[in-house]
Amino acid sequence: MSSAARPGAERQVEHVDVLVVGAGISGIGAARYLAVEHPGRSVAVLEGRADPGGTWDLFRYPGIRSDSDLHTFGYEFKPWRDEESIADGEQILRYLREAIDENGLADKVRYRHRVVAADWSGERARWVVTVERGDTGERFEMTAGWIFCGTGYYRYDQGYSPDFPGRERFRGQVVHPQHWPRDLDYAGKRVVVIGSGATAVTLVPAMARTAAHVTMLQRTPTYIMPVLKVDKLAQALQRFFGPERGYALARRKNILKQRAVWGFCRRFPQAARKLIRSVNAKQLPEGFDVDRHFNPPYDPWDQRLCAVPNGDLFRAIRRGAADVATDRIATFTESGVELASGAHLDADVIVTATGLTLQLFGGVALSVDGRPVRPADAVIHRGTMLSGVPNFSVAIGYTNSSWTLKIGILCQYLCDLLRHMDERGLDTAWVVADPDLPTRPMLDFAAGYVQRSLAELPKQGPRAPWLMSMSYHEDRALLDGPLVSEGLHFAGPADRAGRAGAGAAHAV
Repeated sequence: MSSAARPGAERQVEHVDVLVVGAGISGIGAARYLAVEHPGRSVAVLEGRADPGGTWDLFRYPGIRSDSDLHTFGYEFKPWRDEESIADGEQILRYLREAIDENGLADKVRYRHRVVAADWSGERARWVVTVERGDTGERFEMTAGWIFCGTGYYRYDQGYSPDFPGRERFRGQVVHPQHWPRDLDYAGKRVVVIGSGATAVTLVPAMARTAAHVTMLQRTPTYIMPVLKVDKLAQALQRFFGPERGYALARRKNILKQRAVWGFCRRFPQAARKLIRSVNAKQLPEGFDVDRHFNPPYDPWDQRLCAVPNGDLFRAIRRGAADVATDRIATFTESGVELASGAHLDADVIVTATGLTLQLFGGVALSVDGRPVRPADAVIHRGTMLSGVPNFSVAIGYTNSSWTLKIGILCQYLCDLLRHMDERGLDTAWVVADPDLPTRPMLDFAAGYVQRSLAELPKQGPRAPWLMSMSYHEDRALLDGPLVSEGLHFAGPADRAGRAGAGAAHAV
């Protein structure tokens, strides 16, 4: 029996070359890239929850799905084989579990292991990490040469829900999608879904299948477009060229399509607005007030454009199972919601699909040589490293296309960076930003959950490599270019030995 296993014995401090925080789509991807490109490196994936999947294991509300096609939301290294291109949560979870099994990652993932804090030791050139076990409550330390933070950017334990006046008066059930009760029975009941983002437009048609009626209550409309759930061209490409090449071609096709749609909306916002309105009007019942309920006051892609597979939201409205109310909430009542206009929405169940609460690094308390890291003081470098924080990567995907496209590039960059350091006998990489560099918020996105937290986020600069690019092709070009770019510095054992020697000589 090892000393760590004997009762009362001090746990041995384990060291890993790379510590991946989170076993969601980002963390699983990082572990696979590292396993393939750096098979000799020790890698551990610490996941605070009991199962893999991250977002897709957490959210269990009706109809949960990706609003990006799985040919781009899936990994570049693992073809998406299901018929539906727009997939539900269970399909995505199955895909992620397969990725773990097919790439031999199961023994690298440790569940119910939450990273509480991490302090970089410049003297030892490694992270000292505090971990808490969810099953026993035990806390212990381990060390890591590099941390890849694949935790996304929102809190798992707390969604955003405004303080609604009179909420305590409501006699029915109030539910947040982030904490969906497994036993919630809404069949035959009247439901009000507060919100109009991706979660709300998913919930409304799903709940409308069995509820008596569902109303989507929104303060401000959202741009919503129908998309095909099955990508027949992608299927044809895989039949003709085979799974691997056909998937790659479908992925390339959809990357170009996403970029073209986003580019058109940003360059020609008025034309895009008219086009979206025209599509919406054709999908909605005759006489429906399109301009009140589906005409946002902002331009397309100032916030994320919501996709509805096969127009399911519009179909629910057409058949009378759902409707939309655009108004402000005056107060909750015993039997529903009273609106500012004086109208009343009767409800047995109210769903507050009101958004996320942002949280960087999964809540991990970061410090460098004992000094706490303030993310707002840092500038992001190549979309992943933070100025002043050595040997640390954060994974944040695109907001204007599939999240995973960005993650693949960040993972490949990390692998290239580690190889560069190995070849030169280096063990530390850090970023220094020019104090005169003009900066702005890291995310140029008008979504409420982003705007509420801008002051807490790192900054970005005006140009690469300080730019938080939202273009897959620009990021690919940067990845294919020189590895060492402005602001990036390295050190190794020889540098520390030299500094120590100089210090000793000075002391003498």
